[in-house]
Amino acid sequence: MDAFLMQYIDPYYLRILVLIGINIILALGLNITTGVTGQLSMGHAGFMSLGAYTSAILSLQFAAPFWAALLCGALVAAFFGFLIGIPTLRLEGDYLAMVTIGFAEIVRVFFLNFEPGGKAVGLSGIPQNTTFGIVLLLVIIVIFFNARLLKSRLGRSMYAIRENEIAAEACGVNITRIKVLAFTIGAFLGGLGGALYAHYMFFIRPQDFAFMQSIELLNMVILGGMGSIPGTILGAIILTIAPELLRIVAEYRLLFYGALLVLLMIFRPNGLLGDVRIYDLRKRWMNKEVGA
Repeated sequence: MDAFLMQYIDPYYLRILVLIGINIILALGLNITTGVTGQLSMGHAGFMSLGAYTSAILSLQFAAPFWAALLCGALVAAFFGFLIGIPTLRLEGDYLAMVTIGFAEIVRVFFLNFEPGGKAVGLSGIPQNTTFGIVLLLVIIVIFFNARLLKSRLGRSMYAIRENEIAAEACGVNITRIKVLAFTIGAFLGGLGGALYAHYMFFIRPQDFAFMQSIELLNMVILGGMGSIPGTILGAIILTIAPELLRIVAEYRLLFYGALLVLLMIFRPNGLLGDVRIYDLRKRWMNKEVGA
């Protein structure tokens, strides 16, 4: 599919489209944990790196099939998401954020000294199996899964925990189970995005998954609107394209990038789409069609 698209689309723009798709998957995973359930995670890049390194090592050293490597990378990240979710159940806000930051740094330092992962040099020669068609297919599947999840009883329970844990527990919501589940699902999607990233970039290194990567993913969720699938998608698109558009200002690129975020947060403090949910958009569209 990529070969066909390259006849009509410049390879540079095709690369941006692929990165947008990967970032959408990563951001939607973080949205479940932070945007929907309200558990502030600032270490999502840790799950991304686990998925990336697991899939890359399986492909390079064990000649694992691409889809098997993707699944294993996502499952390893989900396992660690489950482990990190259990001890953080009694934490919230800044304390939870510090734990997730510490987790991501531990993972990064581990890979800095991990011999099979190339240590600080990183891994190169990773098969470029990630294509635009595969990313597009997975983005559609992940969006559909997120929409069904958030419309379900489980999704409503996650929203309830975000709004008021005490009230949610009084209504019979199993807070412990849902918090751990939210971390696990978010980590699974983080690992899936990391695996796709590794198999697209040929080369990965621990520095690719530093603290700023977690902050950038968190910005996508906050910018679009906490808990909103359309908002998270829009945030991922804008924050993937913005750095590329600002390359023309060279050394002032980060200055303009920061100013853009500040202005958007001032004028749209709840995010660009607030708490708009994807099935709300569907209802509005159907009502408009009926009215027509």
